[in-house]
Amino acid sequence: MTRDTGWFKSSRSAATSDACVEVRCADDTVQVRDSKDPHGAVFSFSRGAWRAFLGTRNDR
Repeated sequence: MTRDTGWFKSSRSAATSDACVEVRCADDTVQVRDSKDPHGAVFSFSRGAWRAFLGTRNDR
């Protein structure tokens, strides 16, 4: 049985790419980690900072 930890892989991550991040919402923060190192560093952002970051994407 797999336990749901709330982490999900970025929709922009390619299935075969080694450059992937995972994201989850925890309390009032958004957390980001390297999918290859799930026990490594976790970066935390306020929800407002995360929304501002997503607003700066240039993927059009």
